[in-house]
Amino acid sequence: MENNVQILDNKAILLRLKNPNKVTTVVEKSRELPNNQVVVNWGVDEVHTLKNLNINVPSPIEGKYKWSGQYKPYDHQKTTSAFLTMNRRAFCFNEQGTGKTASAIWASDFLMTEGKVRRVLVICPLSIMDSAWRNDLFSFAMHRTVDVAYGAKEKRKKIINQGSDYVIINYDGVEIVADDIAKGGFDCIIVDEATHYKNAQTKRWKTLNKLLTDQTWLWMMTGTPAAQSPLDAYGIAKLVNPTSVPRFFGSFRDMVMYKITNFKWKPKETASDTVYNALQPAIRYTKDECLDLPPLVYVKREVELTRQQKKYYKELKDRLVLQTAGEEVTAPNAAINMSKLLQISSGAVYTDNGEALEFDIKNRYKVLREVIDESSKKVLVFVPFKHTIDILTNKLLDDGIATEVIRGDVSAPKRTDIFHRFQTKDNPRVLVIQPQSAAHGVTLTAANTVVWWGPTSSLETYAQANARVHRAGQDHKCTVVQLQGSPVEKRVYTLLDSRIDVHTKMIDLYKELLD
Repeated sequence: MENNVQILDNKAILLRLKNPNKVTTVVEKSRELPNNQVVVNWGVDEVHTLKNLNINVPSPIEGKYKWSGQYKPYDHQKTTSAFLTMNRRAFCFNEQGTGKTASAIWASDFLMTEGKVRRVLVICPLSIMDSAWRNDLFSFAMHRTVDVAYGAKEKRKKIINQGSDYVIINYDGVEIVADDIAKGGFDCIIVDEATHYKNAQTKRWKTLNKLLTDQTWLWMMTGTPAAQSPLDAYGIAKLVNPTSVPRFFGSFRDMVMYKITNFKWKPKETASDTVYNALQPAIRYTKDECLDLPPLVYVKREVELTRQQKKYYKELKDRLVLQTAGEEVTAPNAAINMSKLLQISSGAVYTDNGEALEFDIKNRYKVLREVIDESSKKVLVFVPFKHTIDILTNKLLDDGIATEVIRGDVSAPKRTDIFHRFQTKDNPRVLVIQPQSAAHGVTLTAANTVVWWGPTSSLETYAQANARVHRAGQDHKCTVVQLQGSPVEKRVYTLLDSRIDVHTKMIDLYKELLD
């Protein structure tokens, strides 16, 4: 801490200034002492006022807050929380897996404790409303009330109006109940995966903008700001710091891009500097900077099954319940039937006559794309079922993502070539793998993100597959992302994460799922 700033008993700040009068005239209850010293209450309002006077002092969260929850914060999380409490509107660009959700929870909880925030609205992808935000709120702020506003309009309205400290809602849900949100006393809004607001012309953007007042705390979070184009910065910058970008999008485009043809633009050399200046105030930690983080981070992403998948999943489950009534369940039968439930969840199921019935995978694919776009390095996607591999790979290639496939029918020479290019060349960016085909003996440290499209039932395969990125030669922290949409997937992941081989619990698990 600087010599001219001293914290007294976690209650007050002692400042030594050339001109004490500039503080005492604007900060309530401040007192001038001899030797050009000033005593100021160490509170949120006071430190914000001092900041506006270009006097930087620590956030009171650093001394006053008891860091609630089951886990102690890492140093970078404390710093992130402090930064957020010091900025009414700000960006958090910490990389995926660095714990920025917890930082935002602690910061907002502290502001509630201090009486500066009444209610918090969390806006995030549908896939992480429960698996990330609700779970993390339970872990880090279990003393607070939490609701998820999802479902029909009237149900959402009821949840918004029942007064919980935190309300979690998806992007499109905000538009449905915007009037109720505006009247609901939400004076802190946290936006996760903020790039969903990159386009200032959308109804989604305009709805959020209308909800903001001068007194609203707004924190926008993403690990990949302007990942696709410098133009992506415009919408989010206009929400957090409107004066940092021109009033009109066309003017910003001219600042960061130059025109090649009527339909093609390229970034200017100065684009990154312009974007950096626009996206302020901001904090960013990469995984590599967080030396205190665990080397392998597990992330669950909730995926809603499509209506068709739900229908077939229920029909099969009902049929299996009737089949097993009064009969002894054998491990082989349990394994076959569980595999069918997993196939439906994954995107394609083989019928009794060997034909493949395909399902719409748009929900799961959307979440996968979010993960790929968030990753700063290459990505491994483990897909247990062969037919689903084909469906997924075609979608990735259609979207222009350089993708290669490793599965049982890929020859050894071709496999070696793919692995080599993945490790040494820019492309492929994504490797879609059947788990048992690359679970052992290969190094794929060009990636630091592993995505499980659906779970494997083998603990060994699961651990070995994750170890493809997490091994000697890896100089980045690694993230394992589990996509889960059905009860059977969630249960299998729970067993795997508990280091229990699913095969040993097959009959019990099957009975549990049918119960």
